[in-house]
Amino acid sequence: MGFRVVIDVDLCQGHGVCEMEAPDLFEVGRDHKVRLLEERPGEDQRRGAEAAVKYCPTHALKIEED
Repeated sequence: MGFRVVIDVDLCQGHGVCEMEAPDLFEVGRDHKVRLLEERPGEDQRRGAEAAVKYCPTHALKIEED
């Protein structure tokens, strides 16, 4: 069973917490917009993805199970 990460771009303010928690999954550009580097990460990346979701100050991230 896999999962995917979803970003609500309307809620994201580009704080960069997701990038700090999971730099292999997220990148915040100079425009302060987050980019998802891996929409369907492997299970080995789940902890980072979950931490990014948990600590996102605007709750712009979520994990959807496949």
